Formats: sequence, structure tokens, C-alpha cells
Amino acid sequence: MNLETQWVTLLWMFASGGIMGVVFDSYRVVSGQFRFPRWSVHALDLVYWAAAALFVFRMLYRSNHGELRFYVFLGLFLGIWIYFLLLSVLTERFVLMLIWITNQIYRFIVRIIQLFIIAPLRWLYKGAKLLLGFVWIVLLFLGRITLLPLWKLIVWALRPIWKRMRIPEGLSRLRSWLDSWKNRIMRLLRWFIKD
Repeated sequence: MNLETQWVTLLWMFASGGIMGVVFDSYRVVSGQFRFPRWSVHALDLVYWAAAALFVFRMLYRSNHGELRFYVFLGLFLGIWIYFLLLSVLTERFVLMLIWITNQIYRFIVRIIQLFIIAPLRWLYKGAKLLLGFVWIVLLFLGRITLLPLWKLIVWALRPIWKRMRIPEGLSRLRSWLDSWKNRIMRLLRWFIKD
């Protein structure tokens, strides 16, 4: 392996270490902000380290066909160390700012949906309910006005038949049931007539 390939490999590993640091800090800030369940943090740690190992091996394979040498580990260590010395705080602030912006956009979208979709639907529902209630009251009023004379006429016409209807004494149960219905009908009529 020539010197140029070794320097390219060292630079790739240096960059890979820095990228691993950026991803780790981003993951740490996001998991701290969203408070994932404890079991999922362990699973996500495992996923992070597996992805980091695959990424480093891919970069190593691209630069020198996967040969492991001391300078590979040196480049990774230097990349991570310099990242944590110089850029870690900036990355944390940047990720927090991205989370805040995302949260504000989400709240704005929810507010717009609430303002332009949910609120008008609520007003339509309340208006339809009010309109149907008004129509129902008008129908009841018109029904009382139009049906009352007709009902009085029917009761007057059926009164002689009703009085002549005699129930045999053995069917007293049926008679009491009919009387209870007669009382209900009379109460309903009184309600219509109570002007």
C-alpha cells in the first residue's frame, strides 16, 4: 500500500469519526428531547453502533479495500476527539434548533387545520343542529294547529262507539290495559288542547 493510499485512508477515517460524532450527538439530543422508553433506547443504541460499524467499514473499503491498519483507528479516534472538542456544542444547539423549528411548524399546521377545518365543521354542526331544532319546533306548532281540529273530530265521531264498547268481565286485564292506553291518549290530547 503506497503512502498516498494511507493518507487518503487516514482522512476518510478522520471524516468517518467526525460523522459518527455528529450522528451520535444528534441521536443523544433527539432521544433526550423525545424521552423514548428505556427499552427502545437500548435497541436504538444497538442500531446506532451497527450502522456506525457498517458506515466505517464501507468508508474503509472505499479508501483501501478494507485493510485494517493502526492509522485507521488513529484516524477514527482523532476524528471523534476533534469533533467533540470543537463541534459538539454547535451540533447540539443546531439539533435543538431543528427540533424547535419542527415543533413550531407542527403547531402551526395543527392550528391552521383547527382554524380552517375543525372550527368551520363545528360551526356547521351547531348551525345545522339549531336549524333542525327550529324546524322541529315549527313542525310541532303546525302539527298542533292542524291536527287538533282533526283529532277533536275523530274523538267526537268515535265517542259513541267507544262508550258502547263493552269488554267481558273475564277480560279485566285487557280492559285495564286499554284504560291505561286511553288515559295516555287523553293526556296527549290535553297536551295538544292546553292552549
